[in-house]
Amino acid sequence: MVASHAYIKLVPSSAKETVSTEDIKELFQYFKEITSKTGSQVAWSYNEAAFPYEMKEMPEGKGKWFYLKSENDRYNIILLGVDKETFINEDGIEQEQTYIQITLPESSTFGDKGKANEFCRFLAKKLQGELHLFNGRVMYFYPRK
Repeated sequence: MVASHAYIKLVPSSAKETVSTEDIKELFQYFKEITSKTGSQVAWSYNEAAFPYEMKEMPEGKGKWFYLKSENDRYNIILLGVDKETFINEDGIEQEQTYIQITLPESSTFGDKGKANEFCRFLAKKLQGELHLFNGRVMYFYPRK
């Protein structure tokens, strides 16, 4: 599989203007928590199948990026990072916007892509952002005027 990227852009009407890797880690823990609750409701260890990843962080990525690693055969790795970009708004004014980049390296599987899409939608909904999917499509989760 070729490396691919998805982005969640925080627009002016998003729930937050900026986000940190710590915020994303907290949302990841919350996501794992709610998926495991689904499993207990149906009396099945759904947590292992729902999102079988553990959070890992390298010293050089601290505060910028981290990755989700799976020990399951069907899954491998998903990278997540936070950065800012500058753009020109409709009024011609230069602005800065925060975005989350989700990367599937070449070693990622199609299972990783499915789980990454699921997690991207969850993050975009929670943050009310603009989600640019791996296939180039855009989903809007923020209130429009």
